[in-house]
Amino acid sequence: MPTVTWGSVEYVSNGAGFKLALKHVAPKTRTKARRPVLIIPGYGMNSFIFGFHPKGHSLESYLAAHGFDVWSVDLRGQGRSRSEHGSSSNFGLAEMAIDDIRYALAHVVARSESPDGLVDVIGCSLGTALTLGHIAHHPNAPVGSFVSLGGLIRWVTVHPLLRMAFSSPTLIGKIRLRHTRPLARIALPLLVRYLPSVLAMYMNASSTDTSHSNLMVQTVEDPSPRINQEIAEWIISRDLVLRDVNVTHRMRGMKHPLLCVVAMHDGVVPPDTARAVYELMGSKKKELLEVGDDAMKMAHADLFISHEAETRVFSHIVDFLDRHHP
Repeated sequence: MPTVTWGSVEYVSNGAGFKLALKHVAPKTRTKARRPVLIIPGYGMNSFIFGFHPKGHSLESYLAAHGFDVWSVDLRGQGRSRSEHGSSSNFGLAEMAIDDIRYALAHVVARSESPDGLVDVIGCSLGTALTLGHIAHHPNAPVGSFVSLGGLIRWVTVHPLLRMAFSSPTLIGKIRLRHTRPLARIALPLLVRYLPSVLAMYMNASSTDTSHSNLMVQTVEDPSPRINQEIAEWIISRDLVLRDVNVTHRMRGMKHPLLCVVAMHDGVVPPDTARAVYELMGSKKKELLEVGDDAMKMAHADLFISHEAETRVFSHIVDFLDRHHP
């Protein structure tokens, strides 16, 4: 049976007409003082996947079972976040990174018992870039250790399908896709059966149980034309620039302990691109974890929901956070 981790949901206003949803999964037992953990989702997704696993522990439940106070946020336009009267849908990466994450961090600090007032952050996929973008603009942000889970900050390698889709910033910025989740619910089983090689850039059916695709797709969100355009421009320039700040360059001055997790068969964030987070981070306390081999191929989503996600990914995150607590 699939695992869906339930928790309480709290809302915080981001000052721009949105209430951000923060899901809280409290630890079953507390054996020692630990920082709370905040998980930040990537693009075209929400936080549902952090509480889901086809057979074993979800990322949230695994962390909570090991004594961590776990929070997952839906930024504006994601999941259970709410748009209030007068809010604008014309937002981009900067608003999510610089503004929304500030409110999410402040809420977690206020609602949790952190031994040093800091929060350990797990940035997933684009969530890595958003977190680093926040730190670049707010160097004193209450961030302790940082885990990049299939994340990116500089486009070193781009999958050919992705490069083709984002080849024209102007064009992709004019395309609005709706009802992505029901389309994914139809498409996923077909891709598993007929085009597994296309699906493999995101998820491997040999590594992940796809029989519960109706639940998996709850993490899918409609893409934003403006953010699509910004990603296309980012791919061309390679470095991430938010509000005239080159976030990629600013990483040299970041000293946060880092665990960089790279999926070796990832087509969404290819290994060279994911590895750049490790190479660019200025911290002396940084570790690189490369997961996946011919026997157990690991792509983007496999990091969260594969058969061996607990042993190959989650356990290393717990070990890393334990070794770098205050």
